[in-house]
Amino acid sequence: MTVSDLPACNATFNGLAAVFLGLGYFFIKRGNKIAHRNCMAAAISSSALFLAGYLTYHFTVKGVTHFTNPVWFRPVYLAILLTHLVLAIAILPLIIITVVFAIKGRFDSHKRIARWTWPLWMYVSVTGVIIYLLLYRIFPQA
Repeated sequence: MTVSDLPACNATFNGLAAVFLGLGYFFIKRGNKIAHRNCMAAAISSSALFLAGYLTYHFTVKGVTHFTNPVWFRPVYLAILLTHLVLAIAILPLIIITVVFAIKGRFDSHKRIARWTWPLWMYVSVTGVIIYLLLYRIFPQA
């Protein structure tokens, strides 16, 4: 594996985070708190691995990736990217707060903030995969 493999790895970590988030939601709705906790820990781990790979790739290898072709799709790509980036920045403190409430056993507060955290985190994870597919598979940028 080389650093050029990091974008695919990062997309995989984002995809795994989305799967674990979905499973965590499924389990908590059925009252399985242990499975929920384990899935959410796996989602946090997957997201952390994504972030490490993303920072490594962009600060040591690639820098900024520019979407230039096709020109007609660029506004769509930029709209997805902008919402992804804004929410990715916003989600980190929300995840931390949500986890801290759970660790402290403040489940009413945990549930209240998780109603915001979960859909935003899911959106960030799924759009991360979409961005990878657009940049590297559907419209590979030179």
